[in-house]
Amino acid sequence: MRIVAPPQSTVRMRLVFMGTPEYACPTLACLVHSEHEVAAVVTGPDVRPPRGGGLHPTPVKREALRHGLTVLTPATLRNNPALREALAGLKADVFVVVAFKILPRSLYALPRLGSVNIHASLLPRYRGAAPIHWALINGETETGLSSFVLNDTVDTGDLVLQERVPIDPADTFDSLYARMAALSGPFALRSLERLADPAFAPIPQDGTAATPAPKVTPEDALIDWGFPAPLVHNFIRGLSSVPGAYSTFRSRRVKILGSRPVVDAPAAPGAPPGAIVPDRRRLLVQCASSALELTRLVPEGKKGMDGVSFLNGLQPQPGERFGATPHNIQDPV
Repeated sequence: MRIVAPPQSTVRMRLVFMGTPEYACPTLACLVHSEHEVAAVVTGPDVRPPRGGGLHPTPVKREALRHGLTVLTPATLRNNPALREALAGLKADVFVVVAFKILPRSLYALPRLGSVNIHASLLPRYRGAAPIHWALINGETETGLSSFVLNDTVDTGDLVLQERVPIDPADTFDSLYARMAALSGPFALRSLERLADPAFAPIPQDGTAATPAPKVTPEDALIDWGFPAPLVHNFIRGLSSVPGAYSTFRSRRVKILGSRPVVDAPAAPGAPPGAIVPDRRRLLVQCASSALELTRLVPEGKKGMDGVSFLNGLQPQPGERFGATPHNIQDPV
């Protein structure tokens, strides 16, 4: 993942960084290479993979150890006197939080300047765990980064800084996730400099403009072909590749990770949603008002393939369609 070089700062602070996934690693690396001191890193405990094997550290723990940092891996944040004592003893100026658990007041109020969360949306829009997913699903052409001071309610704290990030029509969750992760480190540094200014006062959010961005689970990723093709396309790109939009074909699950709007494929008269539109050159699927081309698929038990390979390999018959009920809802890929 690309790391944007940090800008020069005129303020040196003692920080504690909190985060878990790969998304947070570029910000941690950026802070480490800045004038600030990262006194410790807090992340989740090591986990055992679903298919067995030894314990795996979180991506943030791996990044922290690579830089020789002290790492704390508490199993719980609430009612944890030992953790509170350890963090209080670090005498941090600020806790910097990126993609981490909800902090209780007993922890987020410890630093001299409070705790700052770096969130991947232009708050108050897309409050919640999946702002990048939902911005794409909803067809937004712009999103952004927000830093805010933590309080008792998730993603509602007063704003420190915001910056806009354009969304390209070709963006998927994967590409936008990587770009925003790279931008978050320098953005965090600019936020810290602003927070350290004695004349600066964080700005309250406008709660009336808030929109939700709840976590997206694999069960939420089922495609409804009854929607217009542009909406189905945005749904697919917003979930590609995590958790991956899916449908079914011949009662088996198929992940659909890529699609392309087409202007020369009008609605097939009488074809139900999900029907495969006859076309030897492309895999076209009927939606509400027109067809959508599918460009990347992972059928259950098979490797990923493009649309033409799907047509050649499975040879859909006239009248066959996506959308039948699968035998189970387990994610095979």
